[in-house]
Amino acid sequence: MNVNWNDPGFEGFAGQNPFTARRANRPKKERKSIGTPLGRTAINLLVTLVFGAVYYYIALPPINLKAREFYIFIILLCVVYALCAVLTSGFQGEGVKGYFGFVKKQCKIPLMITALMLATAIVGGIVGWQLFRAASYRDLLEVNPGDFAAEVEEISFKQIPMLDAASAMKLGNRKLGELADMVSQFEVADDYTQINYRGRPVRVTPLRYGDIIKWFNNRSKGLPAYLIIDMVTQNVEVVRLQEGIRYTTAEHFGRNLYRYLRFHYPTYMFDNPAFEIDEEGNPYWVCPRITKTIGLFGGTDINGAVLVNAVTGECTYYDVADVPEWVDHVYTADLILQQYDYHGTYVNGFFNSIFGQRDVTVTTDGYNYLAVDDDVYMYTGITSVVSDESNIGFILSNQRTKETRFYSIAGAEEFSAMDSAEGQVQQMHYDATFPLLLNISDQPTYFMALKDAAGLVKMYAMVNVSQYQIVATGATVADCQSNYRQMLFNNGLIDQEDTAVEPDDLALSEVTGVVTEIRSAVMDGNTRYYVLLDSGDGWFSAAAAEVPELVLLNVGDQVRIRYYAGAGGIAQDIYSLEVAIPVPKDPTVVSE
Repeated sequence: MNVNWNDPGFEGFAGQNPFTARRANRPKKERKSIGTPLGRTAINLLVTLVFGAVYYYIALPPINLKAREFYIFIILLCVVYALCAVLTSGFQGEGVKGYFGFVKKQCKIPLMITALMLATAIVGGIVGWQLFRAASYRDLLEVNPGDFAAEVEEISFKQIPMLDAASAMKLGNRKLGELADMVSQFEVADDYTQINYRGRPVRVTPLRYGDIIKWFNNRSKGLPAYLIIDMVTQNVEVVRLQEGIRYTTAEHFGRNLYRYLRFHYPTYMFDNPAFEIDEEGNPYWVCPRITKTIGLFGGTDINGAVLVNAVTGECTYYDVADVPEWVDHVYTADLILQQYDYHGTYVNGFFNSIFGQRDVTVTTDGYNYLAVDDDVYMYTGITSVVSDESNIGFILSNQRTKETRFYSIAGAEEFSAMDSAEGQVQQMHYDATFPLLLNISDQPTYFMALKDAAGLVKMYAMVNVSQYQIVATGATVADCQSNYRQMLFNNGLIDQEDTAVEPDDLALSEVTGVVTEIRSAVMDGNTRYYVLLDSGDGWFSAAAAEVPELVLLNVGDQVRIRYYAGAGGIAQDIYSLEVAIPVPKDPTVVSE
């Protein structure tokens, strides 16, 4: 007889499956606990503390009830302790219910702490919901009305930033490539913070180590220099330091800026630090301190900043009102944009922001910076939430004090203005940078650079905000401004006397010397001359139609050239040229 021993219906000779019976009667293996209860607790605590120390060193969570990272940190510690308690006590209990009861008995305190943290986070989050606190979110940013023509002065062209961040990066990387003693070990960091330095708009950025091996070889001396990119002249200066920068975001271990801040200010929450220099050229990190003003996690604002000397590591905390005046970046642009969006969205309450949307406004998708009275202001357009291609106005916000003004001027949205400028030179396929807002003859005006495919600035454009069909371009800023003023006059927006451009406005400089070389090239159907003097000031250029004297110029002529200082490019642009004509000798006078 064939017997299927695995047949569950087979009961054998005793009415029972012998293999099932054997497994059922086998005594369950006992899982033994480790040591005494006190010893197990000590092991659990030690493992949890080691995990917590490693996690804290890497993740750097602030010890602050208003930081979500703190709740994650504490809950992780409770989970690690619970797992250790289960392992050291031996898994005991029958079935799911039995194991749960065992875990609950062994981990009562961690479970209570976890439940308490979760309840606190949930309740604190609900209290800060925008549904209930729309008015509080609206009032995070105080916005005052402003008069553009009266409050935004026409600034000198010596102060107009002509470079965007991308162009500044190209110049910075190119400059570092010229330094044989640095290029093999260091790279240029991507900070490029725009500040006012000694009355001029510049971008500053530190170096960083090329890789971990180069960090190991150079960390004892620190980073040897930082870069200053003049946004008007496009000059790049490498500032070498007697003592290197030791505290940066590119460092490792204890000198990493984030870790350094966390160990000195364990309860503070920080926004992204900004690299700046004071008026003496000392490098600092400006580290804004974040606070949550609505519930536990809502209403992000800044209530101060820690200034860290990048060389010595000396750090000092300042309340917002006490931050030194040379500091330009306390309130980040992203924070100001977020707060205005709350202000414009909840102007008439939460439900109005969804249904009806009466008077609801938001910022446009971009921003730029403007230097005013030694402070840096963030500019962005304001548009209706239902509008696509037009602005109802714009805001200027001081990034040190957060003083914000709204200027009610209907006109083109920034990207529409960029399209208009690109369309003016569409045959050249130039790309416009995000515009800067200027006051030209009391007319709000978008100013932007036009770059070629290689990212080099080739021309400049001005677009009237209110009438964006008024577009002027020029190979230099001065030409662009002159053409723009003429177009404003032609459209009846300014008087004839306002079309004149004063030389001071054009940042004119003067040089004299002997012509050593002359070159010419035909560009877009126009002959452009390039002149080199013995003065060592580089090349000067202009189109023959603009400066006819260039056609008759010869090598060896003594000339006086007035030019647009800092116009950029490979040559300075000539405003006027005078040739010194030798005085003929009187033939009746006999030399002794």
